Amino acid sequence: MSIVIVTDSASDIDSELRESLGIVSVPLKVMFGEETYTDGVTITSTMFFEKLKHAEALPTTSQPSPIDFAEAYKGIRDQHGSDVQIIVLSLSAALSGTYQSAVIAQTMMEEQLDITVIDTRKASFVYGMLVVEAAQAARDGKTKQQILDMIDRYLDEVQVYFIVDTLEFLQKGGRIGKASALIGSLLNIKPILTLDPAGYVAAYDKVRGTKKAIARVMEALKEYASGQPVKVAMLHSAVPDQAAEHLASLKEQFQVTGSYLLEIGPVIGTHVGPGLLGFVMVKE
Repeated sequence: MSIVIVTDSASDIDSELRESLGIVSVPLKVMFGEETYTDGVTITSTMFFEKLKHAEALPTTSQPSPIDFAEAYKGIRDQHGSDVQIIVLSLSAALSGTYQSAVIAQTMMEEQLDITVIDTRKASFVYGMLVVEAAQAARDGKTKQQILDMIDRYLDEVQVYFIVDTLEFLQKGGRIGKASALIGSLLNIKPILTLDPAGYVAAYDKVRGTKKAIARVMEALKEYASGQPVKVAMLHSAVPDQAAEHLASLKEQFQVTGSYLLEIGPVIGTHVGPGLLGFVMVKE
C-alpha cells in the first residue's frame, strides 16, 4: 500500500527534490496589483524578489481552494489506486486558511480515501524539511503510523529562529503589531523571531545589531543540540552569500548529518521581505 505526502507551496521545497520524492504540492497564489501568479509555477523566488524591488504596493497572497486540494487528492487516487494513504502537511493555520481548505477537501472525499491533514503550525521550509523527511520515510517503507509519530516528534522539537532586515512587511501584512515594527526600526534593534506553539510569529529576543543577533541564535541552538547529531536548514530571502556563510558556520559548530540551503518562496517572502536569515534545526 502506498503512502503519498501532500503539502502546499509555502513549504518552499525545491521542485527537483519534490518531484524526486513524489511529493504533491498544492500552490498558493501571489498578487501584484492586478497580476496573479501561481507560487512555484508562474513565479520563482528570484523573480518574486526582483519584482518586489520595483513594486509600488506590497503584494498579497491567497490560499488554495478546497477544490484545488480535492483535485490533488483525486489525481493521487487515479495514479495510485483508492487504497492509497495520504498525509497532508500544511502551512500554519494561524497564518493562512490553507489548512482549512485541505480539511474541507478531505471531508468531501473521506468516504473514498484515507486522508490525514495536519496543521504543522510552521511556515516555509521549517515544515518543508518535515515534508521531505516524511516522503523519504514513505519511500523507505515506513507505515502511516510510524510516519505520523515521526511528524509529531519533529513538530514538538524543531527549533526555528529568524532575523528580518525590516519588520515593515510583517507589520503591513498584519502578522505583527505596529508597535513592534516601530521598536525594530529604532536604535538598530534586531528582533529575533520564532514561531510560537500555536503557529504565530513571536519575538524570541531583541538585541542590537545583526552580529549580536546571530550570536544569540547560535547560543540558543547549542543549548538545544547539546552535542547531539542534528539536521539543519539555512533559509534566506535574497541574501544567498550570507546564508551560505552561516550554513558553513553551523556545520563547523554542530554535528550536522543533513543540511539544506534555500531561498524562501514568494508566499512567505510577501510577509517578511528581502534580507531574512532563518535558522532551522532538529535532532536526528
